[in-house]
Amino acid sequence: MQAWFKNWFDSPYYHQLYFNRDESEAAAFINKLIEYLKPAPRSRMLDVACGKGRHSLQLANKGFDVTGIDLSAYSIQEALKHECENLHFYQHDMRLPFWINYFDYAFNFFTSFGYFQTQRENDNAIRTIAQSLKQQGFFVMDYLNVHYAEDHLVHKSEKEIDGINFIITKWHDETHFYKKIMIEDDSMQEPVTHTEKVAKFSIGDFTEMFAYQGMQIREVFGDYNFSGYSLKDSPRLIMIAEKNVKH
Repeated sequence: MQAWFKNWFDSPYYHQLYFNRDESEAAAFINKLIEYLKPAPRSRMLDVACGKGRHSLQLANKGFDVTGIDLSAYSIQEALKHECENLHFYQHDMRLPFWINYFDYAFNFFTSFGYFQTQRENDNAIRTIAQSLKQQGFFVMDYLNVHYAEDHLVHKSEKEIDGINFIITKWHDETHFYKKIMIEDDSMQEPVTHTEKVAKFSIGDFTEMFAYQGMQIREVFGDYNFSGYSLKDSPRLIMIAEKNVKH
């Protein structure tokens, strides 16, 4: 059975639903992040699951040497339109090794993790990231906060974007969040449905996964303004980990 994200991430509807949005939030978050990290000029950065490259572009505009990787051929095709001397994009599966001991920083934004069927695949993805970093390199992961997401789940909603209707149904069980997206488009004979599935990973789960690959969490924030993290009240789980153990 093909993983749900393979077709969905390449669908123009996916990009319509999530990414035709105001860039100001992405820009504000990147500004905060850089203010906090204080990277050296021209630091090498890896944006894992970069999509069409909106965060990569923000980072490259600040003069850093940025590489974005994503599984979606469509996303990378779009991202490549922005490629320049210090901004590079590759279609790549994060479960497979990428460049080794090369980057000063790695990023995984917008809950772009927790999609895989097995723990081995999750570990492979974290290993790819850890191996890509130099010693004392930093990894920033931006994930949903499970308890907050459970408490604030909107079970049913509808959105109309450019004449296309998206009917969204959300639910969860002990281990995952699910989101069924039914798409009604007059140009299609019948609606199309995609179902997303994201793992309920806690800070404890990530601490373990990171440690297994020689990374240690140094700081945790609860939103894009870098407020302190609260298990119940924070909308996000933003972790900053350092690669500090030789593997």
